[in-house]
This record gives sequence, C-alpha cells and structure tokens, in this order.
Amino acid sequence: MTELGKHRLGRHSTAELNPALDDYQLAEALVREAGTLALLMRQAGLEGQQKTSVSDVVTAADHAAEAYVLEQLQRCRPDDGILGEEGASIAGTSGRTWVIDPVDGTYNFLHGSTYWCSAIALKDSSGVLLGGIFQPEGDKLWLGGTTRPSTLNGELLATFGAEGKPGAGRSGTPLSELGAATYIHPTWLADPMCAMPWHAAATSAAALRMFGSGSCDLGRVADGELGCWFQQSCPEWDWLPGKAIVLAAGGATDVVRVNGLDWFLAGGATAVRQLRAALQSGSVS
Repeated sequence: MTELGKHRLGRHSTAELNPALDDYQLAEALVREAGTLALLMRQAGLEGQQKTSVSDVVTAADHAAEAYVLEQLQRCRPDDGILGEEGASIAGTSGRTWVIDPVDGTYNFLHGSTYWCSAIALKDSSGVLLGGIFQPEGDKLWLGGTTRPSTLNGELLATFGAEGKPGAGRSGTPLSELGAATYIHPTWLADPMCAMPWHAAATSAAALRMFGSGSCDLGRVADGELGCWFQQSCPEWDWLPGKAIVLAAGGATDVVRVNGLDWFLAGGATAVRQLRAALQSGSVS
C-alpha cells in the first residue's frame, strides 16, 4: 500500500447509518459508502484473486465493502435477509431480502477502468422493490423502485413513454434502431447453445456495446444513454438492482429460457419483445 493510498484511506471512515432512514435513503447511503470505500482501497493498492476464470476475480475491496453493507443492514434492518455476491447469506424473518453487489465489474475495477459500481436491491415475495447503483468515478447514483420513480443524482429520469418528455417514444423504438449493451464470456461464445441465440440478438441491434458491468449498463438503459440490454445467466445481484431502476423509469424487463439458459432483457417494451424473439430464433429445439 502506498503512503498516498494510506493517507486517502485514513481520511475516509465509513458511516454508521441511522436506522430511521427509509429504505431508499438507506440503499443510497449504502451504495455510496461501499463504492467510496472500494475506490479508496483501490487507490491504496490492491491485488485480485481468480474465482472461476482469469476475468472472474475478487479483491479485498469486494470483501470489505460487502462486510460494511452487511454490518449496517444487520443494525438498521435486523429482521431482513441479506444475500451478497461474496458470500453473505442471512435468512431473516421479515420476508424481505437485501441483495448486494459490493463491486460489480471487478475485472474493470482491478485494471483501472472507471466502469464499475456498487449495487443493492431489496426484494420480497412479490419481486424486486427497489434498486440503487453508484458508480463512484462517474459520480452517478441511480435509484428507483415500486414506490418511487427512478432518479439519477436526484434528478427524475424521463420515462420511456411519457408524452412531451425527452424519453417519449422510447418504448416503441425498434431494436434495429437501438444500441444494445451485452456481455458474453469467450468460453460461452465457443458453445453453440449459447452463441446462436446471442448472435441472433446481437445482429438484430443497430450497434453493440460491451463494457463489463451489468448494473452500470442497466442504469444507462434507464437514463437513455443505452438503448437496451441483454445477458445470460445473471445472478440476482447483477440483475435486480438494475431491473428495479429500469422498471421505475417506465421501461420493460423480461427473462426468457433458450437452450437451457436464462436470458435477461431490459429496455423499451418493443426492444425487449424483439430481443426475446431474436433469442428464441436461436433455439435448437
């Protein structure tokens, strides 16, 4: 750890949050604190450890940020369950569960890219209730859910279909006119059962973008920077935060099973419907 890194890290003391915060305020504070902690730890110097592949890595910042969120949730919402990417698993008694991803886009994070974030979602038996995503180096914080429309840094996002708004008509824009964000690992491209539906969807879009953080992508689908998004085999922590925000912005989401794999989709209603059809056209059954 460099002396400069030690100095920066020493100046940041993660906050003990107030249990009186409402769920949205709590989610916002948690992702902001976790993301800031991770960024300062990276500035102090980090090494990664391989999980399942050379591009699937974990760092001490992932573990520290998740430990912070876990501690705060156990204090502020002691009856709720918790599920985290790096191993947190608490059942809870309330019927609600917080799903946390302390650093989404760890490969980017470890290699100096700004395209990573901290993300959180709250779900119950009815589905996802809210999502929060914070990209520290872009200073972007998306927040939204079933009882609050989506915002970016506190500013209300234009809905996909509201008349007279900048986003009006986005729900009806065809896939062929939109840029699609996606991700596929090279090993999956070598598997025709995955590659065929992915290729069908990818070639249906106007352009492709592959950045390496699903939650950052989904925040940008919600705010209109990206047209739509699709990816296969997403765990809940990569899907639920962004799903909540896209839905609260007036967008559409879907999950479709093709060749034994679940594909997750987000965007305007027309694009999501056309992505689904394109993926299904790659079915071998």
